[in-house]
Amino acid sequence: MSSPKEPHYDRDTLLKLLEVAKDLGRPLELQALLTRIIDAGRSVLGADRGSVFLYDDKTQELFVKIATGLRELRFGIDKGIAGECARKRQIVNVPDCYADARFNQEVDKRTGYHTKCLIAIPLVGFDDELVGVLQLLNARKGQFDENDERIAVALSSQAAVAIQRARLMDERLVKLKLERDLETAKKIQLGVLPKVIEPCEGYEFAGRSLPAEQTGGDIYDVAPEPVGDENNRKKACRLLLLADATGHGIGPALSVTQVRAMIRIGVRLSSSLDTLFQQVNSQLHEDLSMERFVTAFLGRLDPVKHTVEYHAAGQGPLLIVRADGKVEWFNATTLPMGIMPDPPGDGLQTLHLNTGDILALITDGFYEYQDIHGKMFGKDRVSNVIVETRTQSAEKIMTSLFDEVHRFAESAPQLDDQTALIVKRVG
Repeated sequence: MSSPKEPHYDRDTLLKLLEVAKDLGRPLELQALLTRIIDAGRSVLGADRGSVFLYDDKTQELFVKIATGLRELRFGIDKGIAGECARKRQIVNVPDCYADARFNQEVDKRTGYHTKCLIAIPLVGFDDELVGVLQLLNARKGQFDENDERIAVALSSQAAVAIQRARLMDERLVKLKLERDLETAKKIQLGVLPKVIEPCEGYEFAGRSLPAEQTGGDIYDVAPEPVGDENNRKKACRLLLLADATGHGIGPALSVTQVRAMIRIGVRLSSSLDTLFQQVNSQLHEDLSMERFVTAFLGRLDPVKHTVEYHAAGQGPLLIVRADGKVEWFNATTLPMGIMPDPPGDGLQTLHLNTGDILALITDGFYEYQDIHGKMFGKDRVSNVIVETRTQSAEKIMTSLFDEVHRFAESAPQLDDQTALIVKRVG
């Protein structure tokens, strides 16, 4: 048993994992999804067979819904290798099964299959919920190694989220427990928003999202790039994400949550900004129906060079308020993500931030908010709020923005999701 280190992979491995993320992101019934997860695990880790044991929290048991070469069975998490994996929520890598007392040889005797080695991977989803265990048998190269464990970490998060999503979308649960499911979806979406944005030397961040319904189609994220030296973590580049899927509600919420998950994998795998943008866009083009797309700002903040390289896929206007109060607006650089596999555009753009400058990434739920007379809040009111509060902290600027738009709206209903990400360079 070992603890996987921070994964670093080449381009081919990144593309393979992103292909798995795309495949698991398709809407599937639970049974079909579990088969896809097993096939993905066998392909990525080079295994002969596999099983997904789902977890029953009420009985604290694992049970097999689909397995290659095995019939359905149920057992407590106090038994076997899969049980230990679920109980401890750690990868269990067994190089020689018959030399391990935890291995149940009776299954091999019933099936005639000979298990030489196995790896058990905990599937832990949003809200730290144990979803199940993915168990893969007989590595084609002889044993599962440390690199396989690192790959398993990225694979398991995608599989767990996909299983949670499939369960959420199950038609019977939607009919019988619609309100409960919508509340669960809200918790899941709020769970992926940064609870605390990790400090970055010389910068302040503030992010907030207010959906128009129980779930929304907006999301934001600030993800530090992996660094070898933890002492330099505060100087690590940050990946900035603001995304807005068409519409609001459960469908768009799933779309932007999946985008955030793919972006996080790219950060972990040290993908370049161009490669990550291109691959996620291509996957969305394949995944989404023709009438659906995602506008997104995907940027990379370098706190040493004080630059933000970015793609703005249909996401605009972008706003910079300089320390002296000067306002600068920037337009989108290309089409929204998911419309075309290779959209035309201006390519990677770069912004420079001086001390006191503020980058404001804001969805159209602010600009287009209408008061009781149908008048929009508009660009000027947004920029005026930030200009007037520019000497305050990023969090206070954010609070002032929300307060002002709600004061302007009075009793008018919120018709669209409101999400903003404030980046301020401080002294």
